[in-house]
Amino acid sequence: MQVTMLKAKIHRATVTRVELDYEGSCAIDEALLEAAGILEYEQIHIYNIANGERFVTYAIRAERDSGVISVNGAAAHKASPGDLIIIAAYGRLDQAAAAAHQPRLVYPDENNRISRTADAIPVQAA
Repeated sequence: MQVTMLKAKIHRATVTRVELDYEGSCAIDEALLEAAGILEYEQIHIYNIANGERFVTYAIRAERDSGVISVNGAAAHKASPGDLIIIAAYGRLDQAAAAAHQPRLVYPDENNRISRTADAIPVQAA
């Protein structure tokens, strides 16, 4: 049996721009993509913390260390500059591989520079 697992997450990135008149996708600072292990043109899910929108698109590379997070095309209707978003990528693994799998988690600061990375989501206190 195959299970879908979280491969990578960029948690609480700040949208820097939206471009409606673009083919589509989300441009992400290359340093963030690399740290998360997300490939250019890989499918990503975006969860907008500011307005609750959730959508699927693909990643494209923005200039390294630019801090760019640009939501493009039709998805530009679902985000605004300044919105905080979560960018997630998923992968399919067999159950044995899934049992040992750890996602790559990237936590950017308010300028979309890498603040820290992790391989597990911290447990929340009750």
